[in-house]
Amino acid sequence: MATFRTKKTLLPIAALSVLTLGLSACGSGSGDDGGGGGGGDEPAADCASYESYGTFEDAEVSVYSTIVDTEAELLENSWADFSECTGVEVVYEGSKEFETQIGVRSQAGNPPDIAIFPQPGLLAAEVAGGNVLPAPAEVEALVDENWTEDWKGYGTVDDVFYGAPMLANIKGYVWYDPTVFTDMGWEVPETLDDMMTLTEDIAADGTMKPWCAGFESGEATGWPGTDWVEDYVLRQAGPEVYDQWVNHEIPFNDPQIAEAFDAVGEILKNEEYVNGGIGDVRSILSTPFADAGQPVLDGTCAMHHQASFQAANWPEGTEVSEDGDVWAFMTPGVEAGGGAITGGGEIIAAYADREEVVAFQSFMASGEFANARVSQGSGISANLALDPSVATSDLDRQSIELLQNEDTVFRFDASDLMPGAVGANSFWSGIVEWINGSETEEVLDTIESSWPQ
Repeated sequence: MATFRTKKTLLPIAALSVLTLGLSACGSGSGDDGGGGGGGDEPAADCASYESYGTFEDAEVSVYSTIVDTEAELLENSWADFSECTGVEVVYEGSKEFETQIGVRSQAGNPPDIAIFPQPGLLAAEVAGGNVLPAPAEVEALVDENWTEDWKGYGTVDDVFYGAPMLANIKGYVWYDPTVFTDMGWEVPETLDDMMTLTEDIAADGTMKPWCAGFESGEATGWPGTDWVEDYVLRQAGPEVYDQWVNHEIPFNDPQIAEAFDAVGEILKNEEYVNGGIGDVRSILSTPFADAGQPVLDGTCAMHHQASFQAANWPEGTEVSEDGDVWAFMTPGVEAGGGAITGGGEIIAAYADREEVVAFQSFMASGEFANARVSQGSGISANLALDPSVATSDLDRQSIELLQNEDTVFRFDASDLMPGAVGANSFWSGIVEWINGSETEEVLDTIESSWPQ
């Protein structure tokens, strides 16, 4: 557990570096290692942009989330000017135990003023406990202005709006070495069928395995496999079926879900296609997710499926660009040009309604916050007031443009929306059993039986 207080001289932006992310399950995660700069005098903040939030004396807002280490420092940098200009001291606490402790603290009558929830399902559980307050009207107005209806929906429970979105990540990227693709004459696939044909062609060539994967993540082992399945459900069955699946309007063992599992299994359960540079199919379960893409760089694996945060998992000095050491394409749809993507993010909700708390909530839903955070690197947002040009990498800019594109069909990570007994339990463990050889029907029946009645 780490506790931080906002200071104007946390980290100069120029000193920040891209970091390896340590995820809690499959939310948007937080960085555990790396980067950081020291000291130096910062110029005084331009407070004109913060006048609308008011000014306060001896005001303090406590904030609690999963985000720790240098990612927490980046977050604090983002509200340092707000703190200086408004007089609100933001007392930040990051903890890897957030998911269990937020409920304990709220039930004990000791919640933070603000909680940053990594999953909408966890927010809904806290709302059900009668602890979280509906969002103030001014926060809802900002979200209506700066976010799409889908994103607002992730902070809404039973038609009441509770929390504003914060940062985001995009799932479903497929990482590859552009030079290898050019040298081998391989083209980025435009459809799922094209991607399967490419997989077959790479395997037949024999130079390397088509895919490398790693699902090991401690108690959360299996979650990267859920991302694969979610991508295929959305692309093959469509957003309406995806929503029905998440809301249990169709059972987990519905034939359309089984079809997605089996399509993923054509790749992940085939010894000829995985696990390049690492081992056999079962090695997927013992390979840490943060290390699983490394064989792409040494030429023993052609492709690696992982979210936008994979950019921080490459070794220091790796150039992530269209002509660099590694780049990524989005998992394609059934038809070329499909704009469906899955992803994740955080939701900010309050347990207190003091004026300074409302001011901070409003700032966190604003374009000022989004631009301040993204300009430091290692972060993206779907906030429509965010200027993509402030992003520090080509991939971040591409991701932001995808999130802001009105033609993009975005769906939040399904396991994060499902009840914890499924999304953070039986779905993960089911993936493990499935990779270990269990049949799709058996795995889906077991997951379905775990759904709370």
